[in-house]
Amino acid sequence: MTLSRWLPVFSSVICLVAPIPNLATAQSSSPSENSCPAPALSRLQKHKVAPGETLNSIAQRYSLIPETLVELNPSLSGKSMPMGRDILIPPFNGIRVQVPAGASWQDLAEAYGIRADILFEVNGCSLQPPGVVFVSGVNWVLANRKPVENYTGFPGYPLPTLAPIAFNYGWHQNADGQAQFHSGIDLLAEPGTTVLAVDSGTVAFTGQQGSYGNLVVINHEGGRQSRYAHLSRLSVRTGQRIKAGTPLGTVGTTGNPDIDQPHLHFEVRFNAPAGWVAQDPELHLTVRPINDE
Repeated sequence: MTLSRWLPVFSSVICLVAPIPNLATAQSSSPSENSCPAPALSRLQKHKVAPGETLNSIAQRYSLIPETLVELNPSLSGKSMPMGRDILIPPFNGIRVQVPAGASWQDLAEAYGIRADILFEVNGCSLQPPGVVFVSGVNWVLANRKPVENYTGFPGYPLPTLAPIAFNYGWHQNADGQAQFHSGIDLLAEPGTTVLAVDSGTVAFTGQQGSYGNLVVINHEGGRQSRYAHLSRLSVRTGQRIKAGTPLGTVGTTGNPDIDQPHLHFEVRFNAPAGWVAQDPELHLTVRPINDE
């Protein structure tokens, strides 16, 4: 297997901290000032199914995955194509979602694993979600795939001993009062502490990467990925096969850490149509860290 399959790990959903736009300002701006596109559901186009066309061929024509078309057009779920009938084609991959009363963009972001600012823009930059929204490229498409047998979480822990969580996964309020998303957990540890792989896999990236500083990324079976950031020293190379417990490097303060105390920034991501979508690492650790919050 070539390394090119493992390398595109830095997608648009990867920021350590993703600020939510000022919704009130965006809502009140004039059309000339507002560069927000029209809602995705207002840009659906029709396609008449022609003889000889298949679900895959239509999806390929519009650069979509077949599951996107099936979700939007239930008639495509049968064994035969509805020849001569019109089907709806969205501008990009995603699903149509009925929004519960009172739900916010942040509620939808947490439910579907996609940033609130992306949902906000995809759906026309309205202050509150409308009754039906388009959720772009989320991991719903993987729901019908067989999970890895016997997966109950990673067998290992990223540090030699249990560590307190100084900064949890999820939404936090910064000093300016804005909500920001933290895509991992920060485990307190002294500089120089050995960082360990939580499971076997292939090293997809090792090196300096922006705010992450010195970063190690490991791809595991089942479309899972673990990330270890702010390291001072790296002990593995890209493409290397490793086992759970393999030393990856040491705790450091490289990059742009979110807190002043020395720590390991640890992430778990899942390979979804939107890219490597962040998940709560605590759900994947069989050995639980100490939660200080």
